[in-house]
Amino acid sequence: MQVDCAVIGGGIAGMQAAIQLGRYQHSVVVIDAGDGRSRKCRNYHNLLGFPDGVSGSELLLNGRRHAEQLGVSFISAKVTGASKEQGGFLLNIEGVETVHARRLLFATGVKDRLPDFPELYPCLGISIYICPDCDGYEIRDSRVLVLGSGRAGASMALELTHWTDDIVYINHEQQQVPEEQLDRLLQLGIRYIEKPIRQLVTEGDHLKGALLRDGSVIAGNHAFVAFGGNEVRSELASQLGVKLSASKHIITDARTKMTNVQHVWAAGDIAVHSEQVAIAMGDGVQAAIWMHKSLREDIGAGSRFGR
Repeated sequence: MQVDCAVIGGGIAGMQAAIQLGRYQHSVVVIDAGDGRSRKCRNYHNLLGFPDGVSGSELLLNGRRHAEQLGVSFISAKVTGASKEQGGFLLNIEGVETVHARRLLFATGVKDRLPDFPELYPCLGISIYICPDCDGYEIRDSRVLVLGSGRAGASMALELTHWTDDIVYINHEQQQVPEEQLDRLLQLGIRYIEKPIRQLVTEGDHLKGALLRDGSVIAGNHAFVAFGGNEVRSELASQLGVKLSASKHIITDARTKMTNVQHVWAAGDIAVHSEQVAIAMGDGVQAAIWMHKSLREDIGAGSRFGR
């Protein structure tokens, strides 16, 4: 397959970029392994136009329909390698597919480190959350459990004091909490439990509490997860010489979203650490605009790409 633009990652940023590129009438393919974090969230609460919330799956399903109407192609697989070639880039894809692309967008995102509790997943975005900026409002003046590890969990508990005073931090992995953080937790009346969790107590998508390994149950109808160590999926980009930050996020130009490698862009959580759906959408559009500009420059402003 030969295309003008290849988008690696079919989450929010990648899908939005594909739609914009399709509207420019470029040939576009989105390559997605189907395991992005947006597919796991059952309700986003802070998006314009969705006062009752919307699931990540619904957003992506509608986004794919939109993109396909514009001629965008999709490959459901993992990209295993990326290299430069004359006129663009060669992508090796799991299975037999190979894609030659003139422009490349990384929208590979971040993978959350979540505990191995199967009861957790039906609750994500409903009664268990990850991002306090997105969902802190949902726990206002209510009891909230912080399911976490060491410093990361303590930081989350302290952040949530903006919305509620009734916070229980369960340090599931029993990793050390710095003394200054621990003192701050106690000063603010945050209950601290350094014991492992056996399982979560749920009814459907509603949390009821956490059953500890010692048999005690900590009641709570809401929880935030904060284990730290999330996987920043930038390894593929590094194969092309793309510069990364200390946190392994891809460094991009603030205006164009292009990386240090010519004709390679990045958008969404992989590039910025805000981890907001609305910002990922904006990033995707912004990258797509400058990808389009660069393609036009190849053969002159009066020419048109596409099918």
